[in-house]
Order: sequence, then C-alpha cells, then structure tokens
Amino acid sequence: MTPEAERARSADTIMTVLQRLIVPGVVLAVGLAGVFVVADALSRNDRAAERRALLARSDDLTARALASGSALGCLDAAAGDATETACEAAVFASPQATAAAVAYISARLELLADAKAMEKAIPDVAPRFAGTRRAIELDRFGIAAHVLSERDGCTAAQCSGFALVADANVLKSNIKAQIFDQYVSRHAAAWNAPAAARPAAPEVSQAVPPAVLPGTLPQTASAQPSAEARPVSSKYDFPSAASIPPVSIMNSEPPLSKEAAAAKAEALVKAAPGDKTPPLPVEPSKTPVPPKRPQAANEPADIAPAR
Repeated sequence: MTPEAERARSADTIMTVLQRLIVPGVVLAVGLAGVFVVADALSRNDRAAERRALLARSDDLTARALASGSALGCLDAAAGDATETACEAAVFASPQATAAAVAYISARLELLADAKAMEKAIPDVAPRFAGTRRAIELDRFGIAAHVLSERDGCTAAQCSGFALVADANVLKSNIKAQIFDQYVSRHAAAWNAPAAARPAAPEVSQAVPPAVLPGTLPQTASAQPSAEARPVSSKYDFPSAASIPPVSIMNSEPPLSKEAAAAKAEALVKAAPGDKTPPLPVEPSKTPVPPKRPQAANEPADIAPAR
C-alpha cells in the first residue's frame, strides 16, 4: 500500500469516528437545551403562581380591613395620627376586637416575611408591600411588637423580624416598654364591667287581629269568638213578631194620629222661636187607607199602575 493510500484511509477513519461522536453530542446538547427551557418555563410558572398567591393573601387582608364596621383599617399606615383616639376605642372595644387585631397583624407579618424571601426570585414583589412594611414600622398600639415577642420570642436587643422593616426603632422601644400590655390594662376594666340591662321587648297584645295572608279575606267581627252569652233581664219587654203589622213599600205612608200630629206641631213651634203665629194643627185624613194585604209566596207582584 502506498503512503497516499494509507493517509487517505486514516483520514476516512478519523472522519467516521468524528461523525459517531458529533451526532450523539449534538442530539444530547439539543436535549439538554430543551430540558433547560422547559425547566425555566416551569420555574417561571411556579414563581408566577407564588406571586399570585401572595398578592391574593394581601388582597384578602385588605378586604378584611376595609369591611364595614371593621377596626382593622386603623392598623394600616394610611390611617394617620388624627384618628388615634377613635381607633384606640375601636381596636380595644372588646376582647374579641383586640384578638382580631392581633391576628390581623400576625398575618401581615407572615405575609411580609414571605415577600422578603421571594424578593430575589421575583424583584417586583417588594414594592407591592411597601404599605404593609410601613404599618409594621409604625406599630400603632404595639401590636406588632407584641406578636414578635410572644410568637418569635424576640427581645429589644435581638429579633429576626427586625430585618423585615427598614427602621426597627419603634418596634424595639415597643417591645421594651410593652406598649400593647399597657393598652390592654387600660381597657380591661371596661371589658369586665357588667353589661347595661337591655330594655325588655314589648309584649304583643292578644287583641291584635291576625295578619291577613294574600288571597284570603280578613275575618269580620262575626267570625271572631263572641263574648259569653248572658240572659236578658226580665224588666225588658220586647214586642213579638206577630204584633208588628205588615208593611208594603207599594203603599203610601199612613197618616199620623192626633197625638203624634200635636207633638209634631209643638216641636215646630219650639224650633222657630221668632215666629209668633202658631202653626195650624194637622188634621188627619178622615178616610185612612187600610194596609194592603201581604202577597202570597207564589202570587206574582202586581206592578201595574192603578187606574
């Protein structure tokens, strides 16, 4: 074999070896790149989910603070010093209100710690909690200092919670002076005082008629139970039905008797005192019209005019 042939054969061998090594290497590199891309996407999705969960917790606490009648809004930094007295009365109005305030600040501290741990991975989280950080720094009524002291065992000299805020001087002084305990002692006497007697609710009278339901008729007086029946005294004499003559609306009214006519004339004289001339007496008709006999049940009524 000539030297040229040997060199060509060696070159072919080297190219074959390189092809066998390069192709798997390229495939491996592409696979590793794909794994890194997928891992980065998953990591970004996880960070986005953690960010959403963190912001959801913050929004939930804010909604609790802004609820109608809630005193938790007094613990935020936006409340201001002008509301100090009114907020103190609301936060320490009862043991339940004070316990709710302590739980609220404890949740805010946990939220701030989680946001602090997430700052490196998600830099845009820190500005979203500037208000919470400021409220913990101010520590109105010493509640944050009380939570750090009781939950984390912090002292004025050393506490891991001091790293959550930019200025921890107020927290240190509140832990040292136990400001929260002073507020509780001030309002505990009002908590233990007996509650004022509430006026009794007025009783509903039994004489009130029942409510009328839609679609029904109200009960009349006859439908209600009547009073107990009592016998009529014997001094009263009621006429019987047989003694009352029948009356027909088709006949004219019978004339008055002499006594009734005289009484009517006398009443007219008294009613007109300025008239000196007495009225003439009314003479009764000499031929009174007898009452018409009652019609039978089956006899038709005669409505034809008399001729």
